[in-house]
Amino acid sequence: MPWTAPYRPANEVTQDYNDGIVTIYAAADSAQPGYQPKPTLTKKYTLRYDEQRVGIQRYYEAMQNQVQVERVLRVPRAKITNQDIAETEDRVKYRIDLVQTVDLVYPPSLDLTLTRYEQGVSE
Repeated sequence: MPWTAPYRPANEVTQDYNDGIVTIYAAADSAQPGYQPKPTLTKKYTLRYDEQRVGIQRYYEAMQNQVQVERVLRVPRAKITNQDIAETEDRVKYRIDLVQTVDLVYPPSLDLTLTRYEQGVSE
């Protein structure tokens, strides 16, 4: 359970990351020019995460755009973009659809909105 530290002047909540480990990959095209794209993953980060609730509004707004939001993970702040791929410890790959900063949380964090990634990728 997050708690508020008494010595923080901004009254921030301490965020724990106890739900698991996520590996963030950068996706790049490794095909030769003129050939069909061949995505290749390059490891960027291995981060701990805290699972967040997928809210009703987020879920239905994604459904209106034909996107199935699977999970929302809170991770420590890093250079992560919506072009990256996330893989959880159960070896399931997700596409990062949305990266949002989180206010009033210590350490500085990001919320990653994930959708299922089902494209053939070589590592």
